[in-house]
Amino acid sequence: MRARVLVRPKAGILDPQGQAVERALPALGFTGVSNVHVGRLIELDVEDPAQLPQMCEALLANPLIEDYEIVADGPS
Repeated sequence: MRARVLVRPKAGILDPQGQAVERALPALGFTGVSNVHVGRLIELDVEDPAQLPQMCEALLANPLIEDYEIVADGPS
């Protein structure tokens, strides 16, 4: 099965990359942008999707400061 794991900083956690992007966009002429958060996308093929939460907790995300969302894409 093909899966995607979306990892984002938890609410209230300092996000320096998001802040840098938020400051840079107006300098490039883009207005009306706020609350920017930078995360990451992990795509993987797994035989047992029931293991994905354990994978996220152990390696793919830092559960102390990040939230994750698992999205099933279908067959690999």
